[in-house]
Amino acid sequence: MFNGDVLTTIDLQAVVRTHRERHAQATIVLTPVENPSAYGLVETDDQGNVRRFLEKPDPEDITCNTINAGIYLLEPETFDRIPDDTPWSIERQYFPSLVERSETFVAYVDRGYWLDIGTPAAYVQAHRDLMRHRCPVGPFASDHAAPVHKAGPCDVAPDAQFEGPCFLAAGSVVGPAARIGPETVLGPGCHVGAGAVVEQTILWRDTFVDAECVVRDAILGERCRLDHHAEIGPGVILGSDSTISAHSRVPGTR
Repeated sequence: MFNGDVLTTIDLQAVVRTHRERHAQATIVLTPVENPSAYGLVETDDQGNVRRFLEKPDPEDITCNTINAGIYLLEPETFDRIPDDTPWSIERQYFPSLVERSETFVAYVDRGYWLDIGTPAAYVQAHRDLMRHRCPVGPFASDHAAPVHKAGPCDVAPDAQFEGPCFLAAGSVVGPAARIGPETVLGPGCHVGAGAVVEQTILWRDTFVDAECVVRDAILGERCRLDHHAEIGPGVILGSDSTISAHSRVPGTR
């Protein structure tokens, strides 16, 4: 079981090996963090068995820095304690039931890259970590990766300027004298017009940024349209199908 909002480089085969070698009924992956107070702590004994869960502890109650990484291996026979047709929390009910029954409940501590993409800021951070090689997977994983990655055919004007790292999906169009980057993603079918500036921004598919627009440190959803000379400030998030009229300015949130 793998939480869908986690970006990680964990070796899942190593987790499976540990689970099998320990003949565990359940294995939970833990990751160390600098400030565990915003997460659920997981305490283990010297043998790596899970002994206690502590949700969002007060500073004086923090006894370790390992938190639930949202990755689990579970044996099917342990599912019989989950009632039918009843909401049931795996963290607050299922896992404590394993501890109470003294089941073999093992922790696997992974010290590689891990990020919970639970907020817009973390979503942006995930993209930057991928492009900056802090999370070494994907098209920027190699030390020799090009600073500007094109994932398919793109229409880029000869005098368009790029500051890497940048990612251009297939079908991207970049007009004359446009400036893209750094840390910028153009989704499939995006259009950036002549003289526009797009920096540290994520554009979802089919978004249109017209000539002389300025977009900095923002997230624009699918099929957004910015008419000429519009400006989007840092921290702004536009929902899909949003339209910003010409010469309008959406001030930043920071």
